[in-house]
Amino acid sequence: QVQLVESGGGLVQPGGSLSLSCAASGRTSDIYAMGYFRQAPGKEREFVAAVRWSNGNTYYEDFAKGRFTISRDSAKKIMLLEMNSLKSDDTAVYYCAAQLVAGMMTLSRSYEIWGQGAQVTVSS
Repeated sequence: QVQLVESGGGLVQPGGSLSLSCAASGRTSDIYAMGYFRQAPGKEREFVAAVRWSNGNTYYEDFAKGRFTISRDSAKKIMLLEMNSLKSDDTAVYYCAAQLVAGMMTLSRSYEIWGQGAQVTVSS
């Protein structure tokens, strides 16, 4: 069993930066990939970015390209999401997730394990 614990998030002004981290524990050798999704009030959960655990290959949703950077430290079993040039539209609860069986990176149903979520609020 894999467990995920998220940290980070908070309140930031437009144009600012924020980092999220997700620590994995348990049977981490089962992890194929990890990713972040987000859900804003009244909206569906959407894909943000993902990283393959074995080789570090990364995948981004269009809105995240050039602003967000996802990475993983497989030795420390941590995934990081660095977010820059934040906008009010980025306000959401951000969830980290782990994929145990290879599937489409952008689909939430490909991920079996989920973190508790971290609130990110971009506001002046």
